[in-house]
Amino acid sequence: MTRLLLVRHGQSIWNADGRWQGQADPPLSSLGRLQAFHAAKAVGAVDVIIASDLERARDTALIISEAIGVGPVVIEPGLRERSAGEWSGLTRDEIEVEWPGYLDARKRPPGWESDESVLERVGQVLGRIEEEYEGADVLVVTHGGVVYALEAEQGVEWERLANLGARQFELRDGKLTIGDRLILVDHDEITVPDQI
Repeated sequence: MTRLLLVRHGQSIWNADGRWQGQADPPLSSLGRLQAFHAAKAVGAVDVIIASDLERARDTALIISEAIGVGPVVIEPGLRERSAGEWSGLTRDEIEVEWPGYLDARKRPPGWESDESVLERVGQVLGRIEEEYEGADVLVVTHGGVVYALEAEQGVEWERLANLGARQFELRDGKLTIGDRLILVDHDEITVPDQI
């Protein structure tokens, strides 16, 4: 059995602005870097760290890796966020102007990547993880959309996942079993270290 902790990256500059990202690649904000540094204390013992190739996830993983002394970080493009299609870079207000009622109705724009597509590519990555790291404790730094798709497949109702929120899973013989949701960062306790 392989134990997985799937973690949403730290706050990006677009998260701070309330912009939908999808596969766009904005960097972490200063707060996002602090979140990653503080989250490292809550990660626990892991054998390997794997991350999406998008900068906000990759840099979150690198900060955690340095803090806990586990590395190098393995980069997996298949762990990218879902494509947000024509909503990439837009705020909720901008979306409401161009696509009135879509958000409330949970409708999506042209180019939006379906859960089925996300699950197919993430499933391939999980297969490689099980093959290469069977029996390990694996930290996977990814994106909210990836975690949401995996939760939906397990019958879990959608609930927003904060930056540095996480979901535990177990992987055995190609079957994924869902565990608890965790919060790795208490935002009231974030302090500025000498350097990160």
